[in-house]
Amino acid sequence: MSTPTPTPSSGGAARTASATRTTKETDISVSVNIDGTGAGSRSTGLPFFDHMLDQLARHGGFDLVVDAVGDLDVDGHHTVEDCAILLGECFAAALGDKTGVRRFASGSYPLDEALVEVALDLSGRPFAAIDLPFGEVLALGSPPFNPEMAVHFMSSFATSASITLHVTKRAGENTHHVVEAAFKGLARCLRDAVRVEGDQVPSTKGTLSA
Repeated sequence: MSTPTPTPSSGGAARTASATRTTKETDISVSVNIDGTGAGSRSTGLPFFDHMLDQLARHGGFDLVVDAVGDLDVDGHHTVEDCAILLGECFAAALGDKTGVRRFASGSYPLDEALVEVALDLSGRPFAAIDLPFGEVLALGSPPFNPEMAVHFMSSFATSASITLHVTKRAGENTHHVVEAAFKGLARCLRDAVRVEGDQVPSTKGTLSA
């Protein structure tokens, strides 16, 4: 296993980072530009997961490239988890010391009958409370994406990115709709929280590191 080493860009004020992660289970590369337009490509071998990463990039306004090869013959768990870890590390590296960011964001996000509430804080303190209960768990796409992995993705991402994240299902029957509303809500809250609106670190401690 190689230790992921996110590398922030040295070009001007661009908030970018990239990294690779290789284990016996997965081989993944990620690059992110927080101040992007939703461009990039997502290829994980799990079409539904790629679709959710598309939602994260496009609604978050991030340029995001994810290239992952994993042991999908076992299942999608390792691929989704390791993508979340690496993306979180890159996100944290790209944010740097978080000078001027809004820091907090929250909202309720509908998709047809589904409604998901998301609240987050770029706190530097990793914590995740993800409450997305499903009735009958139906795999999505082919190869199958277990929707329970959406919960694991968000928890792993929040921990790796050192953010506080709450995601709560308020309504919804269709599994696809609930998962997609959660990813869109996370994207929009990240987009709001990373917005630069000042020149100070938004903390009475003067730092948003752990």
